[in-house]
Amino acid sequence: MIGRKVIMWFRQDLRLHDNEALRDALEVSEQVIPVYVFDERVFKGKTRYGFPKTNKFRANFIIESIKDLKKSLQNKGSDLIIRVGKPEDEIYKIAKEIRTNWVFCNRERTQEESDVQDVLEKKLWSIGQEIRYSRGKMLYYTADLPFPVSQTPDTFAQFKKEVEKIIPIRKPLSVPETLPTIKVKLDKGNVPELSDFGFENIKIDNRRVYEFKGGETAALERLTTYFWDKQDIAHYNKTKDGLIGDAYSSKFSPWLSQGCISPKMIYHELNRYFKKSKNKKAYQSLFYELMWRDYLRLMGKKHGNLIFQKGGVKQESPDLKSDMTIFNLWQKGRTGIPFVDANINELNNTGFISNKGRIAIASFLVKELKINWQMGAEYFESMLLDYDPCSNWGNWNYIAGVGAEHKEDRHLNIISQAKHYDPNGEYTKLWLPQLKNVPNDCIHCISNLDSDQLLEANVRLGVDYPKAMIQIH
Repeated sequence: MIGRKVIMWFRQDLRLHDNEALRDALEVSEQVIPVYVFDERVFKGKTRYGFPKTNKFRANFIIESIKDLKKSLQNKGSDLIIRVGKPEDEIYKIAKEIRTNWVFCNRERTQEESDVQDVLEKKLWSIGQEIRYSRGKMLYYTADLPFPVSQTPDTFAQFKKEVEKIIPIRKPLSVPETLPTIKVKLDKGNVPELSDFGFENIKIDNRRVYEFKGGETAALERLTTYFWDKQDIAHYNKTKDGLIGDAYSSKFSPWLSQGCISPKMIYHELNRYFKKSKNKKAYQSLFYELMWRDYLRLMGKKHGNLIFQKGGVKQESPDLKSDMTIFNLWQKGRTGIPFVDANINELNNTGFISNKGRIAIASFLVKELKINWQMGAEYFESMLLDYDPCSNWGNWNYIAGVGAEHKEDRHLNIISQAKHYDPNGEYTKLWLPQLKNVPNDCIHCISNLDSDQLLEANVRLGVDYPKAMIQIH
């Protein structure tokens, strides 16, 4: 331990609590140098279909998370070294310059992320160093599961059956009391601004469901508020499919995606709530969502790049077209189907939509418009505040019917969905204010209104609001 210097490479684990890589680094070294690299390919690059890899909402959330992490590290006696570039280059430069012994980090499993760590590992070998990996994304430890990753059940029901009541969930690791001071001379770098990535400052939309702020501090505040101050968890099983406001779901996903909060931390707070309340339905509903997240990550580990391919895990390529003209109408909220357009408008203006909204517009794109689901998955990758590779692509696999958990037909009738989840049109009118005068019972079938009804509602189809791309009954 004496004289050993190591780099703690923060990735999607932007927290001090329950951080195994940080704990492991502290156990074997005298100096721990925390580093975060804003990957220029992620913040400035494009997806295959030309969307920005990271939109301004998620970029801002990550910037806030890094500022919070830096402050937390400083409060513990350390600091955060910040770079912009390619992590495999920037980490290597630091390791070579200050002659560290190891680089510690949490291992990523999807292709782009694993490529980065593989290249870095080879470069470190050239100077006699190596990466030491930890884990930090999942609720369960793969070592605790009753099956190897390669034999993970392909259905969630079977996965849940084999682990739910059998495998204990380990307690989260505590926050280190202190951290060693960085003694080496090293340019600390600066946290970039949105403008450094070509974005304008974000205009706050007052219709947003929640004021998401990046960082571990905000994540833990949300945890306390949700479970104890407001106790919104008590109604989770009844309200999780809501559309408006901060209470309809836990809203933990943006912080989970960047590792600002540990899934184990959420689970143990949930378990503590259950022991006091005995509210089994709320407990199970949120627990199953955390399990579903693990299941999708295991599917990503098991099936690798198949989750990104058009034929998915099943390799049964659906008959879908990559028509950018049609896709652009969906992307811009110009389909003429109010519930679809409302959800797209919320996504485009805030970077977040409800789970039911995601399912509805994804199903509409694939089942009704017959558009390649990969285009939708890439757009979500670009836009979502809570983008996570396995969760996003795994859920699109599921909707498109190409995932491991395969069912013959997942065709959702968008009008039925809209009437069920937004019966009075409150959500739809919130995000389509030009339809505010349309009678509530007609809002989801506006194309069925006659000219007199449209005149009374002050709506000109094709002018104030687009005509429906397709007819749905």
